[in-house]
Amino acid sequence: MDEMDFQSSPQLSMGVELELQVLNTRDYNLTRGAPDLLRLLARTPYKDTVKPEIAESMIEINSSIHTRHDELVQELRGIRDEIARQCGKLNLAVAGGGTHAFHQWSEQRIFDMPRFHQLSELYGYLAKQFVVFGQHVHLGCPNGDDAVYLLHMLSRHIPQFIVLSGASPFSQGEDTAFHTSRLNAINAFPLSGHMPFVQSWAEFTAFFERMKSFGVIGSMKDFYWDIRPKPGYGTVELRICDTPLTVEKAAALAAFAQCLARYYLTERPQQPSPDVYELYAYNRFQACRFGAQGNFINPYTGVHSELGADIAQTLAQMRPQAERLQCQPALLALQAEVQGGQADSQWLREVLQREQAMSDVVRLQAERWMQPQPG
Repeated sequence: MDEMDFQSSPQLSMGVELELQVLNTRDYNLTRGAPDLLRLLARTPYKDTVKPEIAESMIEINSSIHTRHDELVQELRGIRDEIARQCGKLNLAVAGGGTHAFHQWSEQRIFDMPRFHQLSELYGYLAKQFVVFGQHVHLGCPNGDDAVYLLHMLSRHIPQFIVLSGASPFSQGEDTAFHTSRLNAINAFPLSGHMPFVQSWAEFTAFFERMKSFGVIGSMKDFYWDIRPKPGYGTVELRICDTPLTVEKAAALAAFAQCLARYYLTERPQQPSPDVYELYAYNRFQACRFGAQGNFINPYTGVHSELGADIAQTLAQMRPQAERLQCQPALLALQAEVQGGQADSQWLREVLQREQAMSDVVRLQAERWMQPQPG
């Protein structure tokens, strides 16, 4: 099978990947605990669900394929609970959040796997600065042309997902003044950003083969785009989100993405516009820096608005989709966060103001991740 053969997936299916921080329970710094934690998890039913990441202070959760939000939440809670149990045996903790608040990148150690060593050799110190933590959402598509269409339409919503997931205000022990600083690390990679404005799977395949012939890439994994197609899975992979502070928030973000996918793939309200990418960097920066207070320029209308207002309008527009997909509580929870100004980044800043110590911020964010939430 050719790498670029798009494998059909059930439309509106979704899956989630979550990168998590592995912490010691002394000062809550990142620690090289992933190998031991993975060895214990290998003896549980979740042995194929939790995997290594580029550094020994990271793990990655991979959910099953779902069509229902409530089933995704249930699975993520089960994985979380098992990880928490195994962490207790090792004096470790895990946490969400897009960055660790005070770790030093030079202290990180690359996980002993060939691909991770290759990345380290290629990118040098950037590989260790890539110790940041994101959520990926896979959305099933029946064919490659639909994937290209959906990817371009979702690009208009990238600033919304940045605002809704922002959970990385701190880096290297400093308040960055950003709603999410994680994406600044990703921006350093030469193949980050967005997919070119191709309009069919055949056109994208030609672009891919051209880049491969130049020796720029070896596979789809070499593109660190905010959204990319994943032909082997038959999905569009949304990669922009910080890892939220709870699994419930992670599932809500996936449900929002699923609603958007249903809207665009079933109603086809408009065709993609290259204007999305002319304004892409500006809108993306506004979301990263200012969150819900950032300025957003709608690439289809040219209208300026605050990102919080744009998100509220989109969430209201998605209510019929949420009703059909039975995920109304997830969208209501996101709407309440935006209206109440209670983003994860704001929660982290409030904890620092109260506790006055970065180590206590990370301790409390680990507790928030590992302990069951109400509802």
